[in-house]
Amino acid sequence: MSAMLEELVSVPTENPPGKNYRLCVEVLESHLRRAGLSCERSVYEQSSESGDAPECLFATYGSGKRALYFHGHYDVVPAQSSDQFRPLRKEHFLFGRGSCDMKGGIVAMLYAISALKEMGARLNGRIVLTLVPDEETGGKRGSAWLARQNLLGRDAIGMLLAEPTSGVVWNANRGALSLRVRVFGKAAHVGLQHQGENAFERMNSIVGRLQQLKHTVEKRTTRFNIGAAQAPNSILMLGGESGGGTNFNVVPTECWFTVDRRLNPEEDLGAEKATLLGVLEACRNDAIPLEWQIFQ
Repeated sequence: MSAMLEELVSVPTENPPGKNYRLCVEVLESHLRRAGLSCERSVYEQSSESGDAPECLFATYGSGKRALYFHGHYDVVPAQSSDQFRPLRKEHFLFGRGSCDMKGGIVAMLYAISALKEMGARLNGRIVLTLVPDEETGGKRGSAWLARQNLLGRDAIGMLLAEPTSGVVWNANRGALSLRVRVFGKAAHVGLQHQGENAFERMNSIVGRLQQLKHTVEKRTTRFNIGAAQAPNSILMLGGESGGGTNFNVVPTECWFTVDRRLNPEEDLGAEKATLLGVLEACRNDAIPLEWQIFQ
C-alpha cells in the first residue's frame, strides 16, 4: 500500500490547471488490473482544454444491479515546490502532496476491495470504485461530467468517500470564484521615474477598492451549522499569490495578484461575480490599465 501511494504521490496532478492526468490514470489502471478488477475509462468530451485530457476511471468488483460506490479524486492542489512530490516515509507515516487529500484514500479503497476479493466475500451486488479529476476546482470535468452523462451513482444504494473530513459530514459547501488580476504600467529607471508609470502603485489603488468590498462581504454569515472549526463568514481573500517588477531600481511595468472569493450557500454566484468584476471594471474606467483571468 505504501509503495502504491508513493507512486501516486510522485505524479504531480496539480489542479489548477490539471497536469499529468493521463499518467496518473495509467498508473491507477495498472494497479486496478493487477488486482484483477474490471476497469473502464471515460474521457471528458471537451478534451482540447488546457492541461491533460481529464479522465474518469471505474473499477468494479462483484455483480448484480445494486451498487455501493467508493468515490475518490486523484487531482491535488498546487504545490509550493517540486519537493512535495518526492514522497517521504517516516516510521508508519508517508508525507507528500496529496498523500492525505486524497491519494491515500484511493489506495485504502482499492485495498479494501482487494481484501474482499481475496476473502471470496459474497456480495449482494457490486462495489464500484470511481476515480475522478478536477475535484479541487469544483468537479466540472469529473463528477459533474459523469452526472451529465448519467454515469454517476447508477443503481446506487450508497457511497463511501475517503475525503479527509475527520469523520464529519458537512451539510454546506462554499462556492468559489478565483481570479488573477494583472496591472500594467511603463518601465523607467528610478532616476527617470517621472517618465514611467508605476504598475505597483496602480495595483495598490485597485487593492484598496477591493478591500472596501472585502469589509462588506465578510460581515455576512451563513445560517448553516458548519461546525466550530469552520468560520461562518463569507470570504474575500486578496493576494494569495502576487508578483511583479524586474528590479529594485526600475519602475515596474507589470504587477499581478490573485483574488479568491468563497461564497456561503445563501449568496448568489452570478450577483457576487458581477459585484467583484464591477470593482475591476470601475478601475479600468478610471484609466487604470488592467486585465483579469478567472481560473476557478
